[in-house]
Amino acid sequence: MAVTEITRDETRERAALLQVESYDIGLDFTGDGRVFRSESVIRFSCREPGAASYADLIAEQVHEITLNGTVLDPAAAWDGARIALPGLAAGNELRVVADCRYSSDGTGMHRAVDSTDGKVYLYTKFEPAYARRVFANFEQPDLKAPFTFHVTVPEGWTVLSNQPGPETRQAGPGKAGWHFPPTPVISTYLTAVVAGQYEVVRAEHVTPAGQQIPLALACRASLAAHLDAGDVLGITRQGLDFYTGLFRGSYPFAQYAQAFVPDYSAGATENVGCVVFTDQVLFPYRVTDSMYEVRAMMILHEMAHMWFGDLVTMRWWDDLWLNESFAEFSATLSSAECTRFTGAWATFSISRKTWAYQQDQLPSTHPVAADVGTLSQAVANFDGISYAKGAAVLQQLAALVGREAFFAGIRAYFAEHAFGNATLADLLSALEASSGQSLSDWSGAWLQTAGPSLLLAEFETGPDGRFTSFAIVQEARAGHPEPRPHHISVGLYRREAGNGATSGRLALVQRTEADIAGPRTEMPGLTGQAQPDLILLNDDDRGYAVIRFDPRSLRTLTESVSELGDPLARAVAWTALIDMARQAELSLPAFAGILASQLSGEPAIVIVDVLHSVIAQLIRLASPADAARSTAELATAAARLLDDAAPGSDHQLAWAQLLSWTATTPGQLDLISGLLDGSVSVAGLSVQASLRWAMLRRLAGSGLAGDAEIDAELARDPASSARRHALACRAAIPDAVHKEAAWQLLAHGDELGTDGVLEVSRGFALPGHAALLAPYAERYFAELPGIWASRGEHFRVALGQALFPITAASPELVARIDEFLVSGEHDPGLVRLLTEQRDVTQRALRSRSLAGPVRENPVRQTAG
Repeated sequence: MAVTEITRDETRERAALLQVESYDIGLDFTGDGRVFRSESVIRFSCREPGAASYADLIAEQVHEITLNGTVLDPAAAWDGARIALPGLAAGNELRVVADCRYSSDGTGMHRAVDSTDGKVYLYTKFEPAYARRVFANFEQPDLKAPFTFHVTVPEGWTVLSNQPGPETRQAGPGKAGWHFPPTPVISTYLTAVVAGQYEVVRAEHVTPAGQQIPLALACRASLAAHLDAGDVLGITRQGLDFYTGLFRGSYPFAQYAQAFVPDYSAGATENVGCVVFTDQVLFPYRVTDSMYEVRAMMILHEMAHMWFGDLVTMRWWDDLWLNESFAEFSATLSSAECTRFTGAWATFSISRKTWAYQQDQLPSTHPVAADVGTLSQAVANFDGISYAKGAAVLQQLAALVGREAFFAGIRAYFAEHAFGNATLADLLSALEASSGQSLSDWSGAWLQTAGPSLLLAEFETGPDGRFTSFAIVQEARAGHPEPRPHHISVGLYRREAGNGATSGRLALVQRTEADIAGPRTEMPGLTGQAQPDLILLNDDDRGYAVIRFDPRSLRTLTESVSELGDPLARAVAWTALIDMARQAELSLPAFAGILASQLSGEPAIVIVDVLHSVIAQLIRLASPADAARSTAELATAAARLLDDAAPGSDHQLAWAQLLSWTATTPGQLDLISGLLDGSVSVAGLSVQASLRWAMLRRLAGSGLAGDAEIDAELARDPASSARRHALACRAAIPDAVHKEAAWQLLAHGDELGTDGVLEVSRGFALPGHAALLAPYAERYFAELPGIWASRGEHFRVALGQALFPITAASPELVARIDEFLVSGEHDPGLVRLLTEQRDVTQRALRSRSLAGPVRENPVRQTAG
């Protein structure tokens, strides 16, 4: 039986035994489109001659295994995932010839055919352990080696890899061979091959220090007109200059190529010198500026990985944060300091830290520096903790030791471990040396314990309304650790007189720095200050903590959060309100009401877009009645704001997008129908493909559009994404036939990538279709084991989340999860998935049971 799991203990044993000298990889993509030929030659040494080990390979068929000139029988040596290597010599050569299968889930070697023109596109996605699906190797981060790739493709194709300057020559009739020079010493998961009928733009960048770096951009031909090379290369150049200056050294690799590919299973992956992105960040239709900011952050995140992860790689996946937290932190820092997106820290607060707080309050929460014993656990930890919480913690660390000492330590860390592997201890050693501070207590509190802290203001006031005492209370959240040290700001805001149209601007009266330690920290400096309308803890967002409000502050926010002038303060306030709604402390109707009343005054389009996304998620957790009421309230606001918006503005587009999935009344549905057929127009609003499909899905879900209308729109839209949109619209049609077809496609089809699964599932599981979806609750549990066993690690998680029957949320659903979990031995990743969904279900039920808009917080917030 194939052993597909990879464990930390086994990789430690193999790393102690072996040292890899080189890989020579041949890949032939001129076959039938189902499988490709893979030839691997691995040279490696063994520290204990005579010992046995194994190599990793998942393939369709293995034709040849030769170890040190001895032919091994594949039927005996290969179990489907591992090749047994007996009797190793001091120096060894392993040659493996196999046929490997193309994937359809955006991992391994993915093959896509663009429906618009029939052109073929291949690309690799190997993180964390999919390289073994493409060539034989030792699949672990700490067995690094140089890689030489030889790629055979049909003539006319383009090939990109980690290295520039391949030699190309004919490899037979109609075939071309691309031979790349050896890479530096890198990990298996960081290698890359991108091949197909890509359009490529090439350029060069010279850094301020004079380093010349070849640049390349690639995308499929049907999106070439939307590659936006000027903007992408502009951000790329800014990032290269920023990072080489910050790290005071050269870019460590030979090129910087970026490929935008279809059906990708992640946002992007940091392959050495050849980053791969989802082509969802190329925009053939108009989007708001927040999407350009998202793309810039992605570019800068992956670029930071060239140092954090690629130059210095974690030894094993328990230090994933050494890659992702640093890339997240660096991307926000660089975006704020070297691009036009100077408000990046506010964006980080409301978009990324909300993700971290959400993940950190699930039962599956884990420390930033986690204990990861298996690959399955590693896959699950590509989450808001490893990314966003870690980045927030690093922001604190940089402030604690000082920016210069922080980056001096980082530079020393790079210098000592370049082209090698490192651990948490290695990083802390470098930072302690540069700062002269011991970081063991800090690391224990922030990297090695789980869960967020909860901060509240507790105060008393006298007859004159002034504070007679003021303290910040800290509690562990969700049973996690003892109080941590924090350095935060406390902002006191007073409401100024309004002009009739608004409730009045919230003006900052005083901002006070606070060092929090222990469960209660007195702040005598605030004694005598008049109680303001709003007390905002963590006002500048330098801390990582969940905050809550006294009743007066909460009332102020619900009435006028948009009147906070500072976008970072608004982001902090909105983040807290989002968390209250997610944790069932603020009812969905109350949260929707705040959005409906406050969005008109929100100037930051990124905050508007994030709030739209959040409320869409929350409505899926609501009772049918609450979902309908909240959707209707949002639709009324969206229609009004659309009518009032400046023509052609980002806000106008945002209101149209909100209306596209909330339209409820006959008039609203007629409006979006008229925008679709052209009988209605709104000055300045261009109803392009993405918006058209969203509107059509709303009409389909409301029973006002069917297959004929979807077919007509499909004929109108030539883009390859149109079929995915059409499938989502069909899934939304409220009848049993279409729901069954959507279920079969999602649960058992192989034509949807991750993006397709997410989109089609949104059409399938509409909140108003709970009765139609009721039969699928039990089918979920019946079919989940088969889905889990037959799909790739990332894809099965996406499916398990997308298909979960949240529309059937009830005590009975919680009991069914419990019954499933105790029914036998389950993969730890599957247990984690269902444990998280159980928690989501329970919180949904608690939210539905709220008697009023706000649940009382267990900590007394005010006294006197």
